[in-house]
Amino acid sequence: MKQPNLSVEDFYVFKIKNMWTYFKGQHFAFKMICCYLFVEFVRPQSIFPVLDFLPWAFIFIIMSMVGAFLDSSVKWTSSFANVLMIIFSLLIISATFVTPLYPDVARKYFMDFFNWVIIYFLIINIVNTKERFYIFAMIFLIAAAKIAMGTSRSWVMRGFSFTSWGLMGPSGYFQNSGELAILMLVLFPFAYYFYQATKEKVGKWERLLLMAFWVCPILTILGASSRGAQLALVAQLIFMFRASIFKLKPLIGVILLSAAIFFLLPQEQKDRFSKSGDDKTSQQRLLYWGHGWDMMKNYPLTGVGMYNFIPYYEQHFPEDTIETYQGKGKAELPHNIFIQVGTDAGFLAVTFFIFIILYCFKLSYSLRRSQNIPPPLVAIAVGLGFGVFGFLVAGQFVTVGYYPFLWINLAFLVALGNVNKKCSQARSGSAHA
Repeated sequence: MKQPNLSVEDFYVFKIKNMWTYFKGQHFAFKMICCYLFVEFVRPQSIFPVLDFLPWAFIFIIMSMVGAFLDSSVKWTSSFANVLMIIFSLLIISATFVTPLYPDVARKYFMDFFNWVIIYFLIINIVNTKERFYIFAMIFLIAAAKIAMGTSRSWVMRGFSFTSWGLMGPSGYFQNSGELAILMLVLFPFAYYFYQATKEKVGKWERLLLMAFWVCPILTILGASSRGAQLALVAQLIFMFRASIFKLKPLIGVILLSAAIFFLLPQEQKDRFSKSGDDKTSQQRLLYWGHGWDMMKNYPLTGVGMYNFIPYYEQHFPEDTIETYQGKGKAELPHNIFIQVGTDAGFLAVTFFIFIILYCFKLSYSLRRSQNIPPPLVAIAVGLGFGVFGFLVAGQFVTVGYYPFLWINLAFLVALGNVNKKCSQARSGSAHA
């Protein structure tokens, strides 16, 4: 198939016609993985129920797999992350089919994680040029920003008021207020650094739209009533602007942003922070963490099994469930990503889970120094790294180890690392020609 003579520079920032022309000329595999990303994040089947008659995400994953075998440009992408993913996957498989204390529960939830293994390998192998990567990244950016703009608008329309349920996202991974807020933690640095890299290349309206893409996630986090996500946002801001905090202009900007955040945060949410550690929610999570740690020590090699935390907790610690259901203690998941992975599959799984997170940071840091890919792609790499940092901090308070946040960011980073390597080899070949 003849490819359109377009480069990534022809796409800045939202030149839809050029991107569509390039997209139409791409292989079936790339089109299908883009469709998967679209239906997973935009979820048109939720917006228009008439479309919700097929498992669209699953269908596009299968079609992407078929297309990957037919696309001659798809070559196996080597990465140390692949080794980490395979070992971690084997440990999860063992925790599901070999060692779980409650096998029926474990097998019921297996695809909650393994789905991301398939998607990871599809993305890193199919999204293999800087043009493909840019289009794929823009689908993610626009889809997540659409959610941010809709939810932040809801908060503004209700007068920045507090509600116990926070804000609701589209049905699926981001419907719950806490998970919605973590998506915003991933989106905010992605959109902010992309804005900084491209604001001089675009017109006024595109610049305003790009600015809204990183302002709206902040508003959504503030309105989501998630203390963990709000703490993660503060940590992100400190880490992102640590190098320029003593320069006058950035300092003024940080002060103004901090003042705006404090002013907009509802008083009820400020009160929740002041009661942290003493309220029922905090006390229950401390019990989950403490007993989860005991589970890990009692089953250090295997954990109690995939998603076996709840039945094990209810059987062994019924007196330590503060909330009751019809007079009987009813537990939840542990509200911590490391306790989740550790109770599921043991200390070795936690070790490799940490290695995966650290590899994201390493790859983001190395790509930020790249001279082989265009600056907007470098900016995306930086934003992805800070997005993983936001997930890491917020993940200490919610059970999102098998949600898309880490695995999608890892796939993006590895795919971009592969693109960077190809561009470096092409430059080296040109220099020796």
